[in-house]
Amino acid sequence: MFIFIRSSMLKFGSFLIANLLSFNMQATVIDPADVDGLESALNKNKVSLFFTESPTNPFLRCVDIEKVSKLCHSKGTLVCIDGTFATPLNQKALALGADLVLHSATKFIGGHNDVLAGCISGSEKLVTEIRTLHHILGGTLNPNAAYLIIRGMKTLHLRVQQQNSTALRMAEVLEAHPRVKRVYYPGLPSHPEHEIAKRQMTGFGGVVSFEVDGDLMSTIKFVDALKIPYIAPSFGGCESIVDQPAIMSYWDLSQAERSKYGILDNLIRFSFGVEDFEDLKADILQALETIA
Repeated sequence: MFIFIRSSMLKFGSFLIANLLSFNMQATVIDPADVDGLESALNKNKVSLFFTESPTNPFLRCVDIEKVSKLCHSKGTLVCIDGTFATPLNQKALALGADLVLHSATKFIGGHNDVLAGCISGSEKLVTEIRTLHHILGGTLNPNAAYLIIRGMKTLHLRVQQQNSTALRMAEVLEAHPRVKRVYYPGLPSHPEHEIAKRQMTGFGGVVSFEVDGDLMSTIKFVDALKIPYIAPSFGGCESIVDQPAIMSYWDLSQAERSKYGILDNLIRFSFGVEDFEDLKADILQALETIA
């Protein structure tokens, strides 16, 4: 059996679970904060793997990596963390006890929105086993993509420092704004896992999700009024990117299905790039003024 975190299970996770079933493998899904649920699942089943993003997409929930790693290891279960939203600079999941760490190198590591790649880190034994299977399945990175990743990594620390700073400052501005109903960012004390994030992260990342005080159409109007960011379902690049999940990442789900996962019509996911903070702030504030 495999255990997944609910916030990681919106679309990719559902696809993954469906494919696991085709291989006669079972999976269960729990809430990020439900340690009792994790312990119960571990006690009732022979669990091979615990998998989660941390922070998760799009609500940036954080899992206590050290705690779940100790719990899983006591039952012989491997722990795999997708640290894409954190970046390797802000969070060292292997040092916290995870067995494997995944990153979508397309995002912060590449950093220029021009490459598709992924990477996995862990012990030599585990990575060797994965490499063997990978050779069978294919999907080898081409030389130009490898070059683009190497190029991006040279400025990773500079970009992430700027993105951390801008995102935290802007999250504070948004939380105080009358046209914003709720902000999701682990760097804010209002975040449910803020204390966990402070303990296991050195920075809180460059992505902020928030709900504006409006309906679907007024949220679309807000997005269209922005002048700096690109409108796209990605994140982590030099250029700021805005995503309205209800009509972009989750357009193919019914409103009832989206609501079940907390994907409301007024939800925005904003990936901050390396632009000047004051420019981004002014742009977002003027766009918020369009919400009636």
